[in-house]
Amino acid sequence: MPLFSDAPEPQEPVRAAGHAAPAASHHLSPAFPGRAPWGTAGKLRAWQQGALDKYIETQPRDFLAVATPGAGKTTFALTLASYLLHNHLVQQVTVVAPTEHLKKQWAEAAARIGIRLDPAYSSGPLSRDYHGIVVTYAGVGVNPMLHRNRTEARKTLVIMDEIHHAGDSKSWGEACFEAFEPATRRLALTGTPFRSDTNPIPFVAYDAGSDGIRKSVADYTYGYGHALADHVVRPVIFLSYSGNMRWRTKSGDELEARLGEPMTKDLIAQAWRTALSPQGEWIPSVLQAADRRLTEVRKAIPDAGGLVIATDQNVARAYAKMLREISGEKVTLVLSDEAEASKRISDYAAGTSRWMVAVRMVSEGVDVPRLCVGVYATSISTPLFFAQAVGRFVRARKRGETASVFLPTIPMLLGFANEMELQRDHVLDRPKKEGDGLFDEEDRLLAEAERANDGPDGAGGEEFSYEALGSEAVFDRVLYNAMEFGMQAHPGSEEEEDYLGIPGLLEPDQVQMLLQKRQHRQIQRSKTKPAEEADLLELPAEQRPVVTHQELRELRKELNALVAAWHHRTSQPHGTIHNELRRQCGGPLTAQATANQLKARIARIREWAK
Repeated sequence: MPLFSDAPEPQEPVRAAGHAAPAASHHLSPAFPGRAPWGTAGKLRAWQQGALDKYIETQPRDFLAVATPGAGKTTFALTLASYLLHNHLVQQVTVVAPTEHLKKQWAEAAARIGIRLDPAYSSGPLSRDYHGIVVTYAGVGVNPMLHRNRTEARKTLVIMDEIHHAGDSKSWGEACFEAFEPATRRLALTGTPFRSDTNPIPFVAYDAGSDGIRKSVADYTYGYGHALADHVVRPVIFLSYSGNMRWRTKSGDELEARLGEPMTKDLIAQAWRTALSPQGEWIPSVLQAADRRLTEVRKAIPDAGGLVIATDQNVARAYAKMLREISGEKVTLVLSDEAEASKRISDYAAGTSRWMVAVRMVSEGVDVPRLCVGVYATSISTPLFFAQAVGRFVRARKRGETASVFLPTIPMLLGFANEMELQRDHVLDRPKKEGDGLFDEEDRLLAEAERANDGPDGAGGEEFSYEALGSEAVFDRVLYNAMEFGMQAHPGSEEEEDYLGIPGLLEPDQVQMLLQKRQHRQIQRSKTKPAEEADLLELPAEQRPVVTHQELRELRKELNALVAAWHHRTSQPHGTIHNELRRQCGGPLTAQATANQLKARIARIREWAK
């Protein structure tokens, strides 16, 4: 069969773990198997066997497994369920999943190894044809007593997938505790950083450190760094794009800012949303670059796919239209967590088409292993969502595959990208700090997905009401293995193509070596250009002018003096003169303008005087 096929392979059911020798994994490659149907594999990877051995040895009531996205948490969980059922330690299984789509994936994966779970269960007695059910956290929240009665009736294993969602709201956490407190065994799974709030998560153990602050304690941890070293997941190349953004605020002020430059939190949010607006040039340029990158990757991985994660339905449709024109192919559009959307994802996963555009729902748990190129085109700014989104691209099928994720030059996102290997625990007793509200948005994402609400995220609400006036994209840098490569370059330039053209099938050290070589070549090219032809954006960082606060203050002082002189000459109000300079030269208010913008206005008013 084709090497990259996603069709289920015929295989023996997973045997009860208790019947396998504990050392069975010692002769296996850590990345074994290369590819199996989602949640099922004929043999276990080393970490899965290790976690299973620890469980069998300790026989705990509660067990928390933290494993990076793509490592195979579902295979581990279903193998454990098979062991517990076979040895009559439990009589039924309840799986709690974040979304409706994942309910179906869990049921299908379990069926492949002979465990029959009902993903459509709502109430009443369960047919004897099933070993258990799959429900969502929201479903448990609606009727916790129904699930408590089922849990009390028979010895039950409860598998809580992405357990951090049990803390999405106080009611969900309380419902999960009420429903599953009587369970015989509870297995909690998570693959992403824990929540930033201080709400305790049901059935998770917390230990106080020497500082008295309680942190979550996992029974088995398999992080991204370990998985990368074992070739279980793909390494990720992040391609960051900057550029100038212009927008009009609710009060009528026209502002301009450059992504990546120091700004207030409010200005960053507005510039970010302006970049993502389909009316500007930033997103079309990034989508074109991503499509060129996908073309290069498909030379080595013929069925490689791309995913754009959009903020809402309207922009998702606009992105899909752009990609149809760019790629010349039909684009799969996924708008909400409904049956039709699930089928579209499944059809895309089994096919070979290039692009899928989705609103949020594919950020977690959805298994499309052929996804190799992603565009983070949403204004959601939580570390949890970012890690989940990147997790869609790291599921390795063959050694040497790499993932490429395009994102705007937002300092917070670049920080997340550089901390991919950082292990985060859930921290209680943490004092509330200014800026913690950045993470509040995560609290409502899953609830919105369950309501199939794909309206705008409302990043910033009324205070961020704005009208996007224009945007442009500039290739900024490449982030790989916590290192940065490259210098700014225009879309379509030879310098950008150097990075987009990196082969899609390379060992991690080869990727790093190529990035270093291409950065060196880019620097050498910039040095050969005459000074008058050199674009400031393409100059090495050490050659770019550094403007101090004192110099900016002197430029503002000079501009204000010239405006005052023009006022005495023409009797025009100072505000009118400033507005006309901004209209002709562009840019934000004087207090927010860059040195180049201030110099342009000074030059323009001197032209008026002549």
